Amino acid sequence: MRLIKVLDLIEMGENYHCEFKRKFSTQKKIAKEMIAFANSGGGFILFGIDDDRKVIGIESEKSEADLIGDSANNYCEPPIDYNIEYKEIKGKEIVIVEIPESNKKPHRIQDYKNAININDALVSVRVNDKSVLASKEMIKIMINKSNGSTLKNYSIGVNEKIVFEYLDENETITVLQLKQIVNISGRKASRTLIKMVRANLLFLHKNENSQEYFSSK
Repeated sequence: MRLIKVLDLIEMGENYHCEFKRKFSTQKKIAKEMIAFANSGGGFILFGIDDDRKVIGIESEKSEADLIGDSANNYCEPPIDYNIEYKEIKGKEIVIVEIPESNKKPHRIQDYKNAININDALVSVRVNDKSVLASKEMIKIMINKSNGSTLKNYSIGVNEKIVFEYLDENETITVLQLKQIVNISGRKASRTLIKMVRANLLFLHKNENSQEYFSSK
């Protein structure tokens, strides 16, 4: 990566695709950040940069690289692909870790289970400039997309029509709102909206307060 691009990343500050770390914390915390980028749109973690964009630098390139590799390979399931580079800025070394968007979603914190359990798996995603835990709905959608199980010839029923009618007058809808409008269980409301996402009829979003909502765009 050219130095000018690194400087641009620092200048833009933390966002959906970029996270700053003053120093390496723990493997589990770094794994959470790497997982969030891999499960979302990919991004960069810059070590040696403070939250206020001040260049702090790192003490040891090798030490940081070893800990990052340990986080990606032993604390993430499945392991995370990444690229690592080093740059000198103002006489101080920083580490740039690039995590591409994964085609093996969802990644989770290593739990040593043969298969993912959506009830207790620690799956993180990016929301604005933060890494947050994904809901069961998000995890299900990631699993279905990775399996290539997009719904085709999806039959539009009464509940789906109610969703479209609601979205004609409102920008978004939540599981709780659908539950109350149709007077069905939360589980059935969730299943309806997830199926509509799988059929490419809706999109699932998460706001800065980690609240989930669905929209038609």
